[in-house]
Amino acid sequence: MKETDNQIKETIFPKGDLASSDYFTGKAWVKMLVANDPILNTAVGNVVFEAGARNNWHTHPGGQILIVTQGTGFYQEVGKTIQLLKEGDVVNIQPEVKHWHGASPDSEFTHIAISTNTEKGIVDWLEPVTDEQYNSYK
Repeated sequence: MKETDNQIKETIFPKGDLASSDYFTGKAWVKMLVANDPILNTAVGNVVFEAGARNNWHTHPGGQILIVTQGTGFYQEVGKTIQLLKEGDVVNIQPEVKHWHGASPDSEFTHIAISTNTEKGIVDWLEPVTDEQYNSYK
């Protein structure tokens, strides 16, 4: 099925709640699949970004794993070039690595976000990704 602006591919999980504009540029929705579990020290969420949406720069004290399930998106670590992400890609983010992720300009983007070692903390939000930074994909 081809996606258009008016037609969004069905997803396995519900879209969830609208993410806070304090930490996201554009619209994104978060559905927690596993709340922060104090025994497994893991939290798992499904995140849906509208085309062009992204989160702020941030770090994860315990690291994070992203599993792309739909669309085309971007991932960038500070000081490195933007990586293009597609369905099936997996990103292993080491603890305390400053990064951001979100949708490409012309595609909705969905990933499962697994926060690991949550006893160390889940996320530390930083400054927004500027349009210049976002548009630097080559």
